[in-house]
Amino acid sequence: MKQFVLFITIGLLISCAREPSRLHAVSGEQVPVNSVIIPDDSIESFIKPYRKRVNEVLDSVLAYAPVTLQKTDGELNSSEGNLMADIILTQARPIFKSRTGKEVNMALMNYGGIRNVISAGPVTARTAFEVMPFENFIVVLELSGSTVREMVQYLIASDRPQPMAGFQIVLGPEGDLRAVNVGGAPLDERKTYYLATIDYLLEGGGNADFLKQNTQVTDLNYLVRNAMIDYFTAVDTVKARVDDRFIKKMNP
Repeated sequence: MKQFVLFITIGLLISCAREPSRLHAVSGEQVPVNSVIIPDDSIESFIKPYRKRVNEVLDSVLAYAPVTLQKTDGELNSSEGNLMADIILTQARPIFKSRTGKEVNMALMNYGGIRNVISAGPVTARTAFEVMPFENFIVVLELSGSTVREMVQYLIASDRPQPMAGFQIVLGPEGDLRAVNVGGAPLDERKTYYLATIDYLLEGGGNADFLKQNTQVTDLNYLVRNAMIDYFTAVDTVKARVDDRFIKKMNP
């Protein structure tokens, strides 16, 4: 009997060797997730406590917004865009300072990265997930003054109010550049500046190719969404408005 089993096993191995498995076809179909699908009671029972806890965390009130903040309420800068850039700058500064001993001068984010308004009323962790659903991390770039000048030209050419903080752009009535100030002082192209931004822009998103001219990158390993939650937790009231960080003077 042992010999017979051995013979059969060897025969099967030879057969498999002669006829290797081949993929003949791949097929698929879309299965809509709707009310037609009947919930499985055992699965529902299993995930119920987890869903309850997640909702409790997401819906916990962190702060309050007196008015609705949105990225479309200004021509050159917006209330929500200003808030997002301010959050990145505020939250990045102490981390970067503790690691390098240097100061973050400014911040930049992309208009398209903001995916929802911040409605008037309670601000929760869910708010942060709705505004920033992407896994974008904050990075700090070392830039020359001349590269900052390129960033300014990029913002001037943009047809959207891109989120920016820590510096000011002043245009004349014809759209000509009148002034660039960083931290209240005129931009010096001979100096080195530190910009807090997101890894999406560093990797070429938003056509921000000028950021690749950086001389050093410090990854803070800090999600923008987590920075928002930390900021909301630290403040009682979320305030932001369209201001003079990017303006066009109507008088010559």
